[in-house]
Amino acid sequence: MLTKSPSPQNPLDRLADTGLAWGEGTYARLAAPIGAAAFALYVLLTAFTAWVMPDANWDMLPYLAIAEEGTYPDAQALHDYAYSTAKAGVSAAEYKTLTDDGGGFRSHMTDNAADFHSLLGMYRIKFLYAEILPTLSAVMSPVEAMRLVQVFSVLLFGTIVLLWLRWEKALALAPVIGAVLIMADFGDAARAATPDLLTSALLLGGLYAYMRGRDAATAILLFLAFMVRPDNIVFLTIFAVLLVVFRQRAWGALAGFAASFVAYFAISHWAHHPGWWPHLWFSSIEQHYNMDGFEPAFSVTAYLKAFAASLLRAVNLNSWVGVSVLALAGWFAAGRAGFRLDGRAGILFAALVLGALAKFTVFPIHDTRIYFPHLIPPFLLLATPFMALWAASVRGQQSVALQIIPGDKP
Repeated sequence: MLTKSPSPQNPLDRLADTGLAWGEGTYARLAAPIGAAAFALYVLLTAFTAWVMPDANWDMLPYLAIAEEGTYPDAQALHDYAYSTAKAGVSAAEYKTLTDDGGGFRSHMTDNAADFHSLLGMYRIKFLYAEILPTLSAVMSPVEAMRLVQVFSVLLFGTIVLLWLRWEKALALAPVIGAVLIMADFGDAARAATPDLLTSALLLGGLYAYMRGRDAATAILLFLAFMVRPDNIVFLTIFAVLLVVFRQRAWGALAGFAASFVAYFAISHWAHHPGWWPHLWFSSIEQHYNMDGFEPAFSVTAYLKAFAASLLRAVNLNSWVGVSVLALAGWFAAGRAGFRLDGRAGILFAALVLGALAKFTVFPIHDTRIYFPHLIPPFLLLATPFMALWAASVRGQQSVALQIIPGDKP
């Protein structure tokens, strides 16, 4: 038997009950505009933070260097330019952090131009990012150009999220996506002077275009995302394979993959990238000071140790594993309730999950920023089934409310 909760007797309780009822009713009527406004405010605050409180991470030094290699062909001159530019664009305390770690890697690179120059192949491969910076530097300082790219990336990412939710008629879920962004360290990605958020925004745009069936836009945006960070080839490969296996017509995604696959080898050769194993050694096993001619023999033991150490850090120090598990739980819950993804969305969801796992397997590194492009699209794909589940729940509550159930008589 269903019973109604007793009416509150205390005036304060009645006031609180009335306020909660009013708030619930108001949000039920205006969920979409309220959700969109709250999410937009969060994105604007994040963009503002990216401009006024940027993270002076060490990677900004090689990125500054590759942006001006044509102007400073000499290794020492290029080194001096990168360090002097960073010094002029960050605070004294931040510059000390970038250049002095008590005789370690950063201290060594501050004093050794040749070794610093030997690392640039691992950064030069981010071709489009390296081309954007000098273009913007013509009208502003290079460090400000980095900040502007981050602000643009934040705004582009947030705009695409809102467009996607609006298309799905799920703007009421915008605050939930905002909460997921917070858990996925969106603010940290926004503040860092790296190409990670730009590639995430472009990839998100390509996936949105794929869901809308806009093949030309899909191909262009997926290719641009690859050109910013070529490690997107892992996801694009898995995505293309799944599309072919399940016979999903999406020539835009396949064209984006094909163009990226061809470009990968050309860019790797042009950038003088040291190769997969030397780069993995540097990032996950041991920071080697000079990458010129560095070709360590492949070791299964070293790889497994790097894999285990990165997995431990990813689970305990980073958020991407937890966010991914949350997306899988949402997919499972919606499916169990009878609200499943359609074929197009299901293929993309699987490609995103498998892409993150494959990227970690191929190059085990624990940082959330590496997997950020895979974290938010699954929740946007789940927006449709969850809105359907929400509507079904509301209909069920209304049905129950219309039933007249007599109470027991004493």
